[in-house]
Amino acid sequence: MTTETEQLNAIRERIDRIDEQIQDLVNARAAAAGEVAHIKQQSGDEVVYYRPEREAQVLRMVKERNKGPLDAEEMARLFREIMSACLALEYPLNIAFLGPEGTFTQAAALKHFGHSVTTTPLGSISDVFQEVEAGNCQYGVVPVENSTEGVISHTLDMFFSSPLQICGEVTLRIHHNLLSNAPSLKDIRKLYSHQQSLAQCRGWLDRHLPNVERIAVGSNAEAATIAREDPGAGAIASETAGEIYNLGVLAHNIEDEPGNTTRFLIIGQQEVPPSGEDKTSLLISTRNEAGGLHRLLEPLAQHGVSMTRIESRPSRRGMWDYVFFIDVDGHKDEPHVRQALADLEKQAGMYKVLGSYPKAVL
Repeated sequence: MTTETEQLNAIRERIDRIDEQIQDLVNARAAAAGEVAHIKQQSGDEVVYYRPEREAQVLRMVKERNKGPLDAEEMARLFREIMSACLALEYPLNIAFLGPEGTFTQAAALKHFGHSVTTTPLGSISDVFQEVEAGNCQYGVVPVENSTEGVISHTLDMFFSSPLQICGEVTLRIHHNLLSNAPSLKDIRKLYSHQQSLAQCRGWLDRHLPNVERIAVGSNAEAATIAREDPGAGAIASETAGEIYNLGVLAHNIEDEPGNTTRFLIIGQQEVPPSGEDKTSLLISTRNEAGGLHRLLEPLAQHGVSMTRIESRPSRRGMWDYVFFIDVDGHKDEPHVRQALADLEKQAGMYKVLGSYPKAVL
């Protein structure tokens, strides 16, 4: 009878052979991706290396055909990294994000593009837009809404004047942690964080640190930087920020809502073809009159287009004048969406398609 050691050795040898096969196949995939890039270069047209719609289709197929024991999300994350590494061989991407290092926006960038890209931290959302508009970064990642605290108005306002397109979206579960070099919670005198994180953890803070001064700063990573220098200070930030800034975790997952999620937009200069599961974002306005918004949106219902989100913002053109940011299901090039948008444009005072792009896959 085989001993336990012999059984384990046999399984380990089988794993080694499987690993070798996986390695050979990954390299074969990278070579095939290189052939695609070579054919594009020979065409003489401007080469588009990163194709959001194609990557979304691949990741959806990975999830659909997955049979376990790894779950579909985990398998898709593995393929995300393989695709990221293959693309980096041909055209390394530089992704702008709202910095500094260790923010949730950086985590969203890496979740969407994989870890084989270069990420460039910038000081503000407007800086991210400007770097992508100038061509210094191919794409940017900016937060647009949080499930607890709502819309990030600065991001929406940038679309009034920016020529950039929305090329994709990514959602990220937000887990806040209390970071500090203090020995315990009772040693914390000041707490630093971004104002949204303070709001998302308000209940926990009221229960556990009711008398500690709360100070809003530009980002959670900035809060971690401050806490690193002051042993009596704490910061609300991610575990990654704790590792980067060498801070201990005094409390994990202190957000009040366990499903706390932030949606981020991928901004770039290209229009994205249909992927099969898309959404379209619009900026529109209507006359300030009774029933104006209803009439404006009526073409969506008439053509069977589902509106999934609407936000109003001051138009900056006059007092009490508003514009609306709208998300609808479908790509602008799909026939029923195209007809609905054409009819809507006739009714709108301002009309701007911000982009059609794949729905978040991961």
